[in-house]
Amino acid sequence: MTENTSGDARKTPKPSKSPEPSGVDLARVALRAAKDAARARGDAAQQKKQARRGGLRSGARADGRDPMALGSAINRLITERGWEAPAAVGGVMGRWPQIVGEDVAKHCVPERYDEDERVLIVRCNSTAWATNLRLLAPTLVARLNEDLGHGTVQLIKVQGPGGTARRYGPLRAPGSTGPGDTYG
Repeated sequence: MTENTSGDARKTPKPSKSPEPSGVDLARVALRAAKDAARARGDAAQQKKQARRGGLRSGARADGRDPMALGSAINRLITERGWEAPAAVGGVMGRWPQIVGEDVAKHCVPERYDEDERVLIVRCNSTAWATNLRLLAPTLVARLNEDLGHGTVQLIKVQGPGGTARRYGPLRAPGSTGPGDTYG
């Protein structure tokens, strides 16, 4: 090996990874660019012409101004706004008897879903059914997450009956809360 004493090391040219485009390839690229530019100018001129005639109208080709089916419009809105989880849980509230069974659905009704905490709140018509549903809650959470997607519902809060309206009368002590939730 010889050593270069001048400090100027000459590098051998590295082969390029892709060959330079030839004349035919350059012509194709130029033709494609010219066609795209002409199409853009034509579209702009067409829109100006339509605007002069009384506004833009939908023509033979589909575009963003065409009417769409209600279902696809709602699905697009849900996706754009990020309402997938609340909409899915709303569907669960509609299918509650199929998910928990007819017997449980007669006595327990889903009231609302808290999206931030991922909690489904269910009201039961008696304390016995509330206790029963509290025991079934882990199974229901697993079943709901299978249907809706993992982590959509993390907890089910079970509430007992609300009771009757508090009445005041001669036999009522002021500040008394009444008999509690033994209704049902």
